[in-house]
Order: sequence, then C-alpha cells, then structure tokens
Amino acid sequence: MFTKTVSASLLALGLMASAANAEIIVRDAYIRSAAPTAPTGAAFMELENTGDSPMRLVSASTDIAAKVELHEHREDENGMMMMREIEGGIEIAPGETHLLKRGGDHVMIMGLNMELVQGETVPLTLGFADGTELPLEIEVDRERSPAHGGGMQGHGNMQGHGDMKSHDGKKMSY
Repeated sequence: MFTKTVSASLLALGLMASAANAEIIVRDAYIRSAAPTAPTGAAFMELENTGDSPMRLVSASTDIAAKVELHEHREDENGMMMMREIEGGIEIAPGETHLLKRGGDHVMIMGLNMELVQGETVPLTLGFADGTELPLEIEVDRERSPAHGGGMQGHGNMQGHGDMKSHDGKKMSY
C-alpha cells in the first residue's frame, strides 16, 4: 500500500508536458468525493507553467465518469456561492502557478462509474488549447483537509455549504 501511494504521489507530483516551449508541472494532485459511493467527485492540484509561453487548460477527461468539466465557484448577485463550468478554459501565464482547489477552480467529475477508494489511483487527462494532453494517475484522498496542499485555507471541509449549486442549478457535494 505504501509503495503504491508513494508511486502514485510521485507520478502526480512530477509530471511535465512540453508544447510550444511551455512546460506544465503538476504538483499535489488528488481526487475526492464526499462519500465513496457519491455520484460526483473533484480533482485538485497545482499547475505550474515553467515555459515561456502561456498555456490554456481547456478540458479534462477520465474513463471513470460520464462527464468531466472545469468548474469555478463564484458568488452571485445575491451572495450565494454558485458552481459553474469555466468558459474558455484556464490560462496559465509563463512562470505562474494556478491552483485547482476546493472552493475555487477545480476539475468536476460527474456520473462516477466506480467507487473512489481511499489510497487508490484513478486516470485523469488534462487537455490544453494547443492540443497537448497530459495523462495523470491521481491518488484518491478523501481524508485530506482543505488546508493541506491545493485546499482552501480557512474554509473547513465545505460542510454547511448545502446551498452550493452547479451551473445548472443542481445541488453538488464533493
């Protein structure tokens, strides 16, 4: 178990993709769901562009779910936090790091067709506007606190956010 966890962590920590003189380094990647059998999950990570040109993350895919989208949390005019799909992707400028974190931008995984088991790894491929695809093996970590790694510090474990809704108005939990 320890070897599998370390190997998966090393894969997620050190992967790089090269395209158009740009390199993306993925750090601290993990996937979680609110419960092992929940129909939705989310992936979080740090994406660093060590290249000299911008990279735009435009998609993510996996064979463990019916649908995968890049999502953001935004406050609407009534002060309610809403989750919605990010239109146009996420641009990462040269030398910059973008956090996909709980309570912020993240990879939303909907219609899971398997249980997310603590410590196991699942495949996820990130797609960039230039056609680059970055395949990852991400560890399931349902126990990680939001303040650890790509988490949102000071925002607990998202409990009490029962009024959070997706872009189509459905309640979401992860």
